[in-house]
Amino acid sequence: MLLRCEALVVGYGRPVLPPVSITVRAGEFWAVVGRNGSGKSTWFKTVLGLQPALGGRHEVDPAVAYVAQRRVFDELYPVTVEQVVAMGALRGARGALPGTGPGRAAVDEALAAVSAGELRGRTFRSLSEGQKQRVLLARMVASRARIALLDEPTAAMDSVAEGAALELLGRLRRRYDMALMVVSHHLPVALGQADRVLFLDPDHGAVVQGTPAEVCEHPAFLRRYGPVVGGPQGAGTPRGLGPGGLGAGGGGEP
Repeated sequence: MLLRCEALVVGYGRPVLPPVSITVRAGEFWAVVGRNGSGKSTWFKTVLGLQPALGGRHEVDPAVAYVAQRRVFDELYPVTVEQVVAMGALRGARGALPGTGPGRAAVDEALAAVSAGELRGRTFRSLSEGQKQRVLLARMVASRARIALLDEPTAAMDSVAEGAALELLGRLRRRYDMALMVVSHHLPVALGQADRVLFLDPDHGAVVQGTPAEVCEHPAFLRRYGPVVGGPQGAGTPRGLGPGGLGAGGGGEP
């Protein structure tokens, strides 16, 4: 168990979502979906301790990485790719200098893991959107995280680059046995990679979790998105909630 929430309530003075109860284990790939403003980033920040919870309980493994929305990065500062990845290596190696010893080895391994070794000496701001994301994923790898929360890591990418980035995340998850929680608005690609889904819909008081096929068949999801073309097999064919069906984190149908 790397992340657990028990009736966690998030918001700014007042709740923005129903209470969320969820358990995330090593090796799981979670897609976190919902409309813009549905509380996904707020939930992430609360889980990470960046803002206080309004209620409930939560715990997360100390070896957690957070890849924020890319627009929060200041690209005026001429930091190099190696320096960006070294930020993660410093944490993963418990303070080892990134230029030598375990710090340097962690940078080398992380860049190789995302096929970005040739970018090492370039400035971060000179890279394409896809290259920047690979570098941020290398920093995540270098940190030796056991669980990573990624907030729209494929924003500003075209559909081809987005698909490649999510496939890369899937490979990293399997190689390092990490748990990943990824916010994405490209539903067919995200649902095709994920083995678990957390769907947030504050407009209708719904918080739904389950396999991609289960969530895509849930009435709350269908009400928001309709059938997902190219999504998991069987998506878009409601069949109700039988025994062993979806877990609802305190929400469900209003």
